[in-house]
Amino acid sequence: MHPILATMTLPEVAIVVQSITAISVAGSLVFAAYQFRNLRRAQHVANFTKMVELQMHLREMRVDDPHLARTYSHDVEFLAGDKDVREYFFNLMQLSVYEIVWFSYREGQLPESYYRSWEKRMRAIAAEPSFRRMVSNPSMKIHHDEFQEYIREVVKDTPARSISN
Repeated sequence: MHPILATMTLPEVAIVVQSITAISVAGSLVFAAYQFRNLRRAQHVANFTKMVELQMHLREMRVDDPHLARTYSHDVEFLAGDKDVREYFFNLMQLSVYEIVWFSYREGQLPESYYRSWEKRMRAIAAEPSFRRMVSNPSMKIHHDEFQEYIREVVKDTPARSISN
């Protein structure tokens, strides 16, 4: 037997055991709270992703059939024809995918290296004339204001790609 235990009385041993148990229970509660927080964050990202996917599907329908875009005239009032409608909503679809990536990264659900590869790709897309027209369209609205401001900054900071014939 350990010398310290040999000098302890039974009530003192009971207090030590109770203290260890209490610390274990407290640690378990802290760990459970941490896991619950992570679960909530993951569910939040999953809900956001689903909503953006639904929005993207509506945009996809307009790419497939540009006449559907005229259902909401304010969406197309600055677009000249079917080609413009398709490009506009295709770019919005691309942006929807990136919005999911951006939000997931912001919520700690994606590694930085994966996010940076997407960011690099989006900067290349932001240089494209069709993307720049979409962002500058007065009727363009992304539902997450912070993301919309971020995209406007990306476009502003990215040199436009020149069109060569």
